[in-house]
Amino acid sequence: MYVGRDMTELSMIPKSDWKDSELAFFQHSLQQMVPYLNAEGQTIHKEIIKEIEQRGGLNRGEADYTHGTKVNYD
Repeated sequence: MYVGRDMTELSMIPKSDWKDSELAFFQHSLQQMVPYLNAEGQTIHKEIIKEIEQRGGLNRGEADYTHGTKVNYD
């Protein structure tokens, strides 16, 4: 379950200030709804993807015994 800021709050700040977990959660959520998104939703999804790409992806630098290399938003 996602615990963090909701889209209403996040829409008021630039994507560059979003946490990796927020980007990962909303990218995943919007990806599942792509066929149903209107133009505004598609734009938001593209902006999230662009921010993820600018950060070099969402992989953790290294894994340890409690965390893998994938950013977890749960």
